[in-house]
Amino acid sequence: MYPLGMDFSRESGMVLIPTRFVWPYGGRLVYISGSFTGWTQWPMTPVEGCPTVFQTICSLPPGYHQYKFVVDGEWRHDEHQPFISSNIGTVNTVLLTRESDYIPAMISPQMPPSGPGSSMDVDNEVRVSDGASPEPFPKVSDADLEISRHRIAVFMSTHMAYELLPESGKVIALDVDLPVKQAFHILYEQGISTAPLWDFSKGKFVGVLSALDFILIMREVGTLRSKDLILDPQLLEAGMENRPVVGVIKVLGSNGSNLTEEELETHTIAAWKEAKSYMNSQISGQGGVVSRRLVQAGPDDSMKEIALKILQNGVATVPIIHSPSADASNPHLLHLASLSGILKCICRFFKHSPTSLPILQLPICAIPLGTWVPKIGEPNRQPLAMLRPSASLSAALNLLIQAQVHSIPVVDDNDSLLDVYARSDITTLAKDKIYTHINLDETTIHQALQFRDDPFSTYGSNNQRCYMCLRSDPLHKVLDRLSQPGVRRVVIVEAGSKHVEGIISLGDVFRFLLAS
Repeated sequence: MYPLGMDFSRESGMVLIPTRFVWPYGGRLVYISGSFTGWTQWPMTPVEGCPTVFQTICSLPPGYHQYKFVVDGEWRHDEHQPFISSNIGTVNTVLLTRESDYIPAMISPQMPPSGPGSSMDVDNEVRVSDGASPEPFPKVSDADLEISRHRIAVFMSTHMAYELLPESGKVIALDVDLPVKQAFHILYEQGISTAPLWDFSKGKFVGVLSALDFILIMREVGTLRSKDLILDPQLLEAGMENRPVVGVIKVLGSNGSNLTEEELETHTIAAWKEAKSYMNSQISGQGGVVSRRLVQAGPDDSMKEIALKILQNGVATVPIIHSPSADASNPHLLHLASLSGILKCICRFFKHSPTSLPILQLPICAIPLGTWVPKIGEPNRQPLAMLRPSASLSAALNLLIQAQVHSIPVVDDNDSLLDVYARSDITTLAKDKIYTHINLDETTIHQALQFRDDPFSTYGSNNQRCYMCLRSDPLHKVLDRLSQPGVRRVVIVEAGSKHVEGIISLGDVFRFLLAS
């Protein structure tokens, strides 16, 4: 058997191809024996965490090979792989290796932004085709997927939330009695899109204010009308017409297109949250005001529990809250946990043992991950939402909500990527009080992106960069990029043309890894 790794024989100049062999059917002692070992028996090792799965990697020259497994002293062949029978009844598994089967990890330096004011981050890679049909990419095997998912699940189940806490930093929380206007400006000035809400009268954290709240406010003021609003009679009979919740609803219903500074100054976060709950209940037909409980976690909760809370509740962050007393009084806000932080821990843990996660070296196009542009005639594929620069900001906000996505690629007439408009970009409208003098239907996405990309902005930490990758990039490269602060998605583009082929978000990655 040749040494492990892709290299060239000094004597023959032959390329050696690292080939992974797996026996997933159990046993105590498992060996591999084949034409490439001289039919001597080479030991296989059990996969960590999966004692019934054995593996080994051999470096083979291109060509035809035969092999078998020896399991607890018995010669066996894998019935799920191609095999051949001899005249005397011997059955061997067969394998054909080619140089094209080897796909090295592709790590390339980043090139500078593509132009003045550009917020795009691209790979400095040029791949030239000779016109021949490309070799098909390998598909992920069930064994590789099971091993990788199991190991990641074990890691996430045995590592706690307190490991996500940074050595230093700050966590910003907002009082529910703050005016909406002040909260809007704080999010923008601090370069954040989410903040937990503290209710002083209750002595606890009661919710989260996010960029989505401001999208809903900006969107509702342009669509609601007081004549279309039907207040619950029970609210009126109970004398609630003077409560802030009704006041906010009336303001949202009576305004035409611009949100005035006085309205944001007058109404508090608590009033908006109550109004939001009321409107949601009207849409669902439940009536009344239904409050949603805060999704939170403790420092001793596992990373897996936190990731599942984020996915199942459709939130971007989960506050890590610790209370030193048994009655949960005097709670301390420690951190805002996110999928990005969890992924960073995963990447750091497996950085020096990438072979322990076999799927890391596979190209992303070989993995059922993300949302891809449907091919012609392809059925049952969810379309990928995209916008033109000339589309209105109102259309963008509506699409963000209706498609239930955090960002939308902005493309030209050839569907080539120009930028991305994200939920968090709404906070840039707080700059210079832009929200008071724009019309959502008349403002284009191109103009909205210029608000965000102002190079003279006093607060520069809120800029949303557009990260790209190619369909042939290995999974480990995409995960590493998504684990960086502020990166929530990677757009898959065609090399050269930047034609959008798909998008992979943090949520996509964890739904795939956790099979949820």
